[in-house]
Amino acid sequence: MSRLPDRGRGMSLIAADHACVRFGGTEVLHDISLRVDAAEIVTIVGPNGSGKSTLLRALLGITPLAAGRVSRRPGLQIGYVPQRLQIDRPLPMTARRFLSLPVRHSASASAAALARVGVPEVAERQMTDLSGGQFQRVLLARALLTEPDLLVLDEPTQGLDQPGEAAFYRLIDELRRDTGCAVLMVSHDLHVVMSASDRVICLNGHICCQGTPRVVSNAPEYRALFGLGTQGALALYQHVHDHDHTHDHGHDHSHDHGPAPDHPKSDAHHGHDHA
Repeated sequence: MSRLPDRGRGMSLIAADHACVRFGGTEVLHDISLRVDAAEIVTIVGPNGSGKSTLLRALLGITPLAAGRVSRRPGLQIGYVPQRLQIDRPLPMTARRFLSLPVRHSASASAAALARVGVPEVAERQMTDLSGGQFQRVLLARALLTEPDLLVLDEPTQGLDQPGEAAFYRLIDELRRDTGCAVLMVSHDLHVVMSASDRVICLNGHICCQGTPRVVSNAPEYRALFGLGTQGALALYQHVHDHDHTHDHGHDHSHDHGPAPDHPKSDAHHGHDHA
């Protein structure tokens, strides 16, 4: 296993404090408080319409806040992979040219980025001719060219088959391990979330609960949204110690060996407690 580079572990890269977003007269995100620290993988889950993509856009400064604030570490480099990107078929666009939009990169840097994500052969192919998995890897390569401290991924495996999803998430974990970048992503694949994330945030217009995968999967709010069907995914999540991040009062790291499946842990972090 590669040694994790020192990129300021223990520092929050990005944080939201009591953030709210309104569209017209409707509040779509209420009282959101969260943090993402260096070198961790944080995944946001929630039902359709729960505000997951809106939360990412608010954190990135794309969607304005109605209340609260978002803070970013000075000099923070963010690589963003959007949920969807439509390229018109009549528009000629090779993968190599795409990587130089909007910032031009050398041919060698582009080639290295494509090789890093496992698709060196697509450099001169048209973007519209790529498979779904190749397209997503090219998007990831473009994000990596910024040498990000934080990768933000909005349902990056949408439309991929199960082997493609698993391969993409393995790649994300390798990138985190090799570069030390943090990862904040929205995912619809609950089983992968349980095996690939350090922390999970359960969102439904507000933060229902957040914590390690083991803690969140046992929280009543999570079970009310998703049922008990994801319990089997915990067999993939066999850390000896869970790192339970408390974000309400500073940053607290406690070691937790996980609750028994029939006893939801009492210290799962419940967003509505702070309203």
